[in-house]
Amino acid sequence: MVAKAGGAYDVGKMREAMRAGRFEWRKHVLIQLLRRNLPLETVIQVIQSAEVIDHYPEDKPFPSGLLFGWISGKPIHVVVAFDESERYAYIVTAYEPDEEHFQSDYKTRKRPK
Repeated sequence: MVAKAGGAYDVGKMREAMRAGRFEWRKHVLIQLLRRNLPLETVIQVIQSAEVIDHYPEDKPFPSGLLFGWISGKPIHVVVAFDESERYAYIVTAYEPDEEHFQSDYKTRKRPK
């Protein structure tokens, strides 16, 4: 699912904020990156080039999007919240999706059995 310009989550504006340095690493993502041995640079690379595969307009305090990309042959998901009024992004979490929770395309969630 692609976020539309002017919608609840505008990926283009979020990326502009990131390039301008208007973003913050949330504590949760930093802990997860250490646990998962994912470098900060990998997350930034995914955010700047990945596709938005889902968005969560009801997330609080700001809408967020689930981004998907491949880095060094590994699938990576990154969740970024975006405060459109302040043009500020918050990197919430990042992880390698697995086939237990996602289809083999790593984009489609598996339905609970």
